Amino acid sequence: MSKRRPAPPQGNQQRIEEMTQALREAGQRVTPQRLAVLKILAGSSEHPSVEKIYEQVAREFPTTSLATVYKTLTMLKSLNQVLELGFAHWGSRYDGKTPHPHPHAVCLRCGAIADPDMPPAEDMAREMARRSGYRIDAHQLDFFGLCPRCQKKA
Repeated sequence: MSKRRPAPPQGNQQRIEEMTQALREAGQRVTPQRLAVLKILAGSSEHPSVEKIYEQVAREFPTTSLATVYKTLTMLKSLNQVLELGFAHWGSRYDGKTPHPHPHAVCLRCGAIADPDMPPAEDMAREMARRSGYRIDAHQLDFFGLCPRCQKKA
């Protein structure tokens, strides 16, 4: 028996609708399990790992497999609806709120990830292309340090 959850905040609802529409346009079904993944991605500012997403989905849908979550994330990534952040120490983390390249601040101690309000990374990518002669197809800009919570603990 699943518990009723409160409606997501309006901004989250818009992202859920955008991801749902992208899945439908790609000919994919929007199952309750996939919708649960979309809600987690749209509502999380923590950039969850696949395991964290799975834990949350499994609470509501205990028969959901980890493979279902992986497949959904892979599909969303191929549709440019989720940004995958790969880290050696923490594995991949996923950003469904802002699915395009943007700067992140990453805590070296606890792995927290923040999305500070910064100038568009595209400006830096254009400048890199101009100076290097490269055609920039993708970019990732991450800053590493200690988050405020870990600084207080130190």
